[in-house]
Amino acid sequence: MEASLYNQKGSEVGKIAVPDTLFSVKWNPVLVRETVDALRSSRRRATAHAKDRGDVSGGGKKPWRQKGTGRARHGSTRSPIWVGGGVSHGPSNERNFAKKVNKTVRRKALAAVLSQKLKEGEVVFLDEISLKEAKTREAVSMLQAFGKGTGLPVAKKGGRTLVLIPESNQDIIRAVRNIPFVDVIEARNVNVEQALVPKYVIITKDAVAKITA
Repeated sequence: MEASLYNQKGSEVGKIAVPDTLFSVKWNPVLVRETVDALRSSRRRATAHAKDRGDVSGGGKKPWRQKGTGRARHGSTRSPIWVGGGVSHGPSNERNFAKKVNKTVRRKALAAVLSQKLKEGEVVFLDEISLKEAKTREAVSMLQAFGKGTGLPVAKKGGRTLVLIPESNQDIIRAVRNIPFVDVIEARNVNVEQALVPKYVIITKDAVAKITA
């Protein structure tokens, strides 16, 4: 399929052929939700931790003899039923929240997100990013001109924007990283969550082929 291609001033300069496998995929909310949940779960770290009876200090001596006292038998004061004892079935910092999602599923979910965003006019293709200096003011001017030309409220509150570039470019990254509501990612590293959360996705012409979906 073809899509409009814009320059930095937001003027349409032609068309770009984009792969149907990436931008013409049916929306699948279940697949997207499953993949995003897996990504977030894999980043989750177990911080809550309760000591069980083996972790609590003390309790090495039997409180009283087994028979003859008329009291219930006990082997340790660190038992969960004792005050100061361990905790039964409490949270552990050894818990692993990671979920496995197949590579095919991740690719389909990313394609579904990009396809839906393109359908809703939230994916825009840019011929190239060329800054005179690696300065934030240059990147701000470029984004403002691009937004004005395309009529899209990119790079502002309510218009969080993701910019996909073909390869790591420190000048672009340095110029954009201090701008609120804008993120820059190398196209081959983008995942479903990073593509889904921003309102708009700007993809440079050379970055299209780098998206691994």
